[in-house]
Amino acid sequence: RHCTDIICCVIFIVVILGYIALGIVAWVHGDPRKVIYPTDSYGQFCGQKDTLNENKTILFYFNILKCASPVVLINLQCPTTQLCVSKCPDRFATYIDVQASYRYKPDQWNYFRQFCKPGFNNPRKSVAQVLRDEDCPSMIVPSRPFLKRCFPDFSTKNGVLTVANQTTFKDGRGQTRNVTDLREAANGINNVLDARSVGMKIFEDYAISWYWILIGLFIAMIVSLLFLVLLRFTAGVLFWIFIFGVIGIIGYGIWHCYWEYDHLKGIPGSDLTVYDIGFQTDFRVYLQLRQTWLAFMIILCVVEVIIILMLIFLRNRIRVAIALLKEGSRAIGYIMSTLFYPVVTFILIAICISYWAVTAVFLATSGEPVYKVMANQTMCKYANLTCDPETFNTTNVTKLCPGAQCTFAFYGGESLYHKYIFIFQLTNAFVFLWLVNFAIALGQCTLAGAFASYYWASRKPADIPLWPLFSSFGRAIRYHTGSLAFGALILAIVQLIRVILEYLDHKLKGTKNSFTRFLLCCLKCCFWCLEKFLKFINRNAYIMIAIYGKNFCTSAKEAFFLLMRNVVRVAVLDKVTDFLLFLGKILVAGGVGVLAFFFFTQRIPVFAQEAPTLNYYWVPLLTVIIGSYLVAHGFFSVYAMCVDTLFLCFCEDLERNDGSTAKPYFMSASLHRILGKKELSPKKA
Repeated sequence: RHCTDIICCVIFIVVILGYIALGIVAWVHGDPRKVIYPTDSYGQFCGQKDTLNENKTILFYFNILKCASPVVLINLQCPTTQLCVSKCPDRFATYIDVQASYRYKPDQWNYFRQFCKPGFNNPRKSVAQVLRDEDCPSMIVPSRPFLKRCFPDFSTKNGVLTVANQTTFKDGRGQTRNVTDLREAANGINNVLDARSVGMKIFEDYAISWYWILIGLFIAMIVSLLFLVLLRFTAGVLFWIFIFGVIGIIGYGIWHCYWEYDHLKGIPGSDLTVYDIGFQTDFRVYLQLRQTWLAFMIILCVVEVIIILMLIFLRNRIRVAIALLKEGSRAIGYIMSTLFYPVVTFILIAICISYWAVTAVFLATSGEPVYKVMANQTMCKYANLTCDPETFNTTNVTKLCPGAQCTFAFYGGESLYHKYIFIFQLTNAFVFLWLVNFAIALGQCTLAGAFASYYWASRKPADIPLWPLFSSFGRAIRYHTGSLAFGALILAIVQLIRVILEYLDHKLKGTKNSFTRFLLCCLKCCFWCLEKFLKFINRNAYIMIAIYGKNFCTSAKEAFFLLMRNVVRVAVLDKVTDFLLFLGKILVAGGVGVLAFFFFTQRIPVFAQEAPTLNYYWVPLLTVIIGSYLVAHGFFSVYAMCVDTLFLCFCEDLERNDGSTAKPYFMSASLHRILGKKELSPKKA
């Protein structure tokens, strides 16, 4: 063994160090409070401790009608003054009415002015000037907090949209408006608020049933393990039962098509052709034609013949594939620790995801408050220009644009760091993809090394090295970090291109340029195929690296040509393996899911008293089913890696050895018997 792809290894280490540095810089400049706390028009956080807004945790909008959608509100770009308040308004009121009655109804004024700018207490100021300077909102409406922001308290009464049981309100500017005018400003909020109650019920169900969910996942783990062990004895039986079942079902389909074809004989209109009746939206019309059933019967006959011919000519390949599946089950039985290695991969990927997410949040919240001129007049030339709130009142902007204000817009900056935030986010995403692919590659190479040590042992299991999994992991880290990083880099580049194409496709959804959409669709399809191909090549390259310890390019080339020389075996083995593992996943997830269904619906008399009372029984049920499928996928991914490794070793064994005393085969006795004397006879010089 020697170190491979050293240059890529060095680059990989440097990139990791740079990634750590990027995270540190982001943590220094970023401030997650910008995500946690709403920000008012002065750039101050609502609800932040040790500030004037400590007890004012909710953001209030002076004129919510100016906000086009909830997305605009959440992004803090609604063109109206925003203030931190301790609670949302609970009544309808207008500034005109409150000012007119402040002398004999001071309580109304005291209530209303808590939604005015801090320190404003001058009810004698003219209404026009107050609204121009936005000292106070022109009106307030009953609201409730959502995402720490005040939204109108919508409700539906007899199918009519209302706010506090009213369908109209005064806008404070002399007009009576319908509450439907608020709909656009807070579109969809009512549905989201209703979903909150559903979310709380789901959370309660999880809190009550988490213990039983874990038990269900543990049962799934045991069933998955038993399935893999039993494959040694049942792989062939399961496969042939399925094959003959498919042949029988297709045969029944042929008979049924013939019966329908004969039954329609003599019925008026049944002899028409598909061309005669043309295209029909009701497809049942076609089932009344003899031609339709004749076509179905011919198609099924062709499929039946193809399957039978494939079984006849590929019977030995199928027997080899089944023998390799059984051998894989036997190998896992000797190296049981490999079944739990996916936990290591999961932990590494979880670390990568966590680091990426935290870094992305800190990068997104990097920057200083940026203030812009907000003018009521559409023709103001200073509108949307940056400004300084401390010196704004001394400028000519307020004179040229009456009512203009210098308000907080967003977080950003003009420094070199802030200009390259997008590049840093792109780098963050790229390195994240690289690290995730490296973690997957490390797992594949580690498992391949462990299973290869099993295959190449002359006497099984006596010659299997001690702790084969840990030894393989050490070799992969010590000698082949560069090769694994190289393969992961290639895959990460393709995946990043796919992400960019998806982003462009999302941005161009509304465009009418058909050629651009078609080109993007073609590129997405091509890169999807390229990613699948690279994953296949990388997987087999890592196996060759684990076996021979060569660099990535050499291993990939040798693996590719080895597979091409055995392309029929590859196709048969892949399909047989995919079928059995898919059957296993469905069996595990379905079996545990059925058990969970009867348990959570209290249909098992023995456990009826133990079953928790739930709001939605499907919440833990779906969790158990999906979790069981993922658990089974984790175990079966090890099995698939085992079969792929044994297959490459098997192909290498056939090419390098001839079964003679000088060059004996390393394969098991069962594979010896399947190959027969012809293939095992010594090769002639």
